[in-house]
Parts: sequence; C-alpha cells; structure tokens
Amino acid sequence: MGLRVKSWNHPSIFIPKQLFRPSHSLRRLPSSLHSPSLPTHRKPFARALATAAPPKMVKAIRVHQLGGPEVLKWEDVEIGEPGEGEIRVKNKAIGLNFIDVYFRKGVYKAPSMPFTPGMEAVGEVVAVGPGLTGREVGDIVAYAGNPMGSYAEEQILPANKVVPVPSSISPVIAASVMLKGMTAQFLVRRCFKVEPGHTVLVHAAAGGVGSLLCQWANALGATVIGTVSSREKAAQAKEDGCHHVINYKEEDFVLHVKDITSGTGVDVVYDSVGKDTFQGSLACLKTRGYMVSFGQSSGTVDPVPLSALAPKALFLTRPSLMLYTETRDELLETAGEVFANIASGVLRVRVNHTYHLSDAAQAHADLESRKTSGSVVLIP
Repeated sequence: MGLRVKSWNHPSIFIPKQLFRPSHSLRRLPSSLHSPSLPTHRKPFARALATAAPPKMVKAIRVHQLGGPEVLKWEDVEIGEPGEGEIRVKNKAIGLNFIDVYFRKGVYKAPSMPFTPGMEAVGEVVAVGPGLTGREVGDIVAYAGNPMGSYAEEQILPANKVVPVPSSISPVIAASVMLKGMTAQFLVRRCFKVEPGHTVLVHAAAGGVGSLLCQWANALGATVIGTVSSREKAAQAKEDGCHHVINYKEEDFVLHVKDITSGTGVDVVYDSVGKDTFQGSLACLKTRGYMVSFGQSSGTVDPVPLSALAPKALFLTRPSLMLYTETRDELLETAGEVFANIASGVLRVRVNHTYHLSDAAQAHADLESRKTSGSVVLIP
C-alpha cells in the first residue's frame, strides 16, 4: 500500500507507505482532482468526488533534489486525517538544526524523495485519531526526532512521540530547545556524566547545543572551556558559563587547552564540528578521556584506526538523541529535565534569530555560513 505524489512539473513518484510517513501526511494534490471532465465509464467516481469534502491544503518546505539551500521549495501540500495512535498538529514554531542541513545535502539519507525536512517543532493539537486517549484538541505539544517533516504548517505525528509543553514556556522557546536541550541533557547526564571537578571542552560553544552544554556543565560544577569563531561569540560563551574561551581563528585551540590544563588535558570533549576539529580534540584529552563526537558541521570525520586511541586509552563515542530517547519513559524524563531547568533558570535559552518558514532557505544559508548564534526558529 502506498501513495502517489504528483508535483505540478514532475511525473508521479510511488512512495511505499511504510517507508516515509511524512509523504503520507503531507503530499502534493494529484492533478486528476482538478480535471474538468472524466471519462464516461468513471462517472460514479466523478459523482463521489463532487460530494466529497475538499482536501485540506497547507504550506510546507519540500526538497525534490539534494543540494544547497536553494533546493528548499515553499509549496502547497495536502494533509490527511490522523489515524489510530496519531494526532494532527498545527505548528506554532519550528526549530532549525544542523541535522536538517545534513539531510538536505545528502550527508544523511532521507527515507524517500521528495521529502519535507525538519526534526523539531511545537504546535497545537487540532485533531486526534480514532479512539486516542491522553491527548486532546487544544493541547500544546513538542516533539523532536522521527518522523521527519516539521517544516510545515501542519503535520501528523504519532501521539507517543510528543510531550506536553508547560504553560510557563512559550512555543518559540520550547521549539528552540526540544532537540537541542534534550541533546545537551543526554550528553552531560548520561553519555558522559559531568561532575564537579571535571574539565570539559565544548566546540561551537555559542551555537544552539553548545550554549546549553556550557550552561549545564557549569551548573554541574565543571570547569568549562569553549571554542568560538568570533569575538562576539566569545562574549556570549562567557555569559553562558565558559571559564575559558578560545577563538580558534586567532589561536591554536590544542595549545591553549594544554596551557589551561597545565598539560593534563580535559576529561571530555563535546565535538559537533567534526572534520576540522576531530584530531585536535583527541590531542586535548587526558589519559582515559572521553571523545564525544555528536556532529559534523565541517564535514565527515576521516576513518579513525583503533590504534589512535591506544596511547592514552581514550574512549570514543558517536551518540544519537534517538537512541537515548527510545522509550516513552526516556523521552518524558529527558524533556522534563530540560523544561525544569529552563523554568528554574539553570538554562537560559538564546533565540537569536527567527525567520518565516517560507524563508527557510535563507535560514539554512545563514546557519551554514556561521552567521547565526544560539538557536534559530522558523515561524509558520
């Protein structure tokens, strides 16, 4: 069982239903529904169409081919009704993340083409599937992760993948931290458990995840070293709890880290940059240190032989938020701690940039060129 998705300028593409949920809930309206006349042998079908309710149309960003920001297209799509265990959500705010760039460029493979990108959003429940309990129309909910497809005015989601948003937290704030905040939570609380006395190195310290990592690690009692690309971002990193800030465009971060730690090195490196910083990050670690590689904004890391870890008995991990929020209990606990830390003031959220959803291409361009800091949010 599957769907036919037909664009105005492209032949129809068959998408198996089980492979790509977003294309089931958001798809181009088949041109046959606009046909002014139908063959006589299909008159019963024509009469059925005449009495059927018109399909619901919403706007969404669609990707028909991989490439730069210019492949993000603002289009009309049809959205269906939620099935069993599902809800339809009208998005109020959508978080922009580097993982969206990875899918757009093909670094990560999308389940099918074309697709609607986006892994994070907050919205209002506008419809619930048959027999569903625990969610009601009017609820404000947030989600992060699969299924992809948040770059849309509305979307259909599994009800067990969303969490309620506290009334004290605005949709824009919640959308800016759902994925980033939960990422920071599992990085400092479970992937490597930061404790008082630890020294941590955070790359891209003024970015969306980096900013939260610095604040959280500081609150846990660690000494925080952050790397940034400008003096303006250095000032922000200081405000976010960095005890030492390194502008990697002006100085060698490896030498500076060794100087700060008197040659000992750091307990853990949180590296979202990838190719440009990976080897230097390993050099910054102390004996039995932890290398946490959770992104690759500068490109894919070259293969690393196990022997490279042996001289200092290093630990290397490549974690994923989806694997740290696999169960419903894990999801609720992770999101709950993020929201609690925002409410208490432990975490200060920086939404430094907002764009209309239709301007997603410009938002992607600014993110990739490092013109942004803090979180970026798209508004439908």
